[in-house]
Amino acid sequence: MAWFKDAVRLELLPEAHDQPTIRPTQMIFHSIVAPWDEHRLYAYWKNSTSLESHFGVDFDGSLGQYLSTTTRADANYQANRRADGTGAISAETASNTQASDPWTDEQLETLTDLGVWAHRTHAIPLKACSSGSAGGFGIHRMFPQWSPSGTKCPGDKRAAQFRAELLPAIVARAGKPAAPAPAPSKRPVVSLAHIQAAQRRDPGLPQGGTTYRAEGLIVETALYKAGLLAKRWVDGSLGSRTRPAVSEWQERCGFRGRKPGQAADGYFGRESLTRLGSAYGFTVKD
Repeated sequence: MAWFKDAVRLELLPEAHDQPTIRPTQMIFHSIVAPWDEHRLYAYWKNSTSLESHFGVDFDGSLGQYLSTTTRADANYQANRRADGTGAISAETASNTQASDPWTDEQLETLTDLGVWAHRTHAIPLKACSSGSAGGFGIHRMFPQWSPSGTKCPGDKRAAQFRAELLPAIVARAGKPAAPAPAPSKRPVVSLAHIQAAQRRDPGLPQGGTTYRAEGLIVETALYKAGLLAKRWVDGSLGSRTRPAVSEWQERCGFRGRKPGQAADGYFGRESLTRLGSAYGFTVKD
């Protein structure tokens, strides 16, 4: 099992258990041809299609991972159906609806980090793939074995960026020593009373208004890491966008609404907030 530590884990089931394992030798980049973040991609692959990729990258660089990179993802056609068990890691990226836009700086930064991780974790060769089965990095349009009906994915501008920017950045960064692990830092502390007050007050404030911004950011970051809140809503304001994520977290903790079939109310109590902190690195006080 291989999961990138900087990705939000949004595991697709039953695919993660039912699909065969692969030994990754390639990494292939795509455009989804839709302005979707990692959560919308998860919903699409969960409910609408089996042609999933391992990763999804939004315009702001936020990253979701849907399958271990040692599990076959069904994108890339024959790249994941070779008799020797080798396969490709695939990464979808948000785009406009014509796939005519370039990758954002934030997307390029995330894709570079992801490529370096793939090289260090799976020994993906630091070069462009020379054929549909040769190891290295590529884009979806490069070989017919990766797309039986042909494709322009990820678009002309991104194809040019792959050669001129992305692949050289991966090669350059992979040649540098890995950064040492940061020293353990003191766990941040949030006040239950402050979080509850912010949940009452923030929805009535002007857009982006916050009551206890620093503590709100800690809690929203944890909800993001739990795969419940899109990165663009991690702003410290515990408003209407955050409440459904809290409700989903409560339901993970076993809480339900007062009536049969009713969702949890979306307001933190001590137990649900404490369990979030235990899972994602903060302490709760009164």
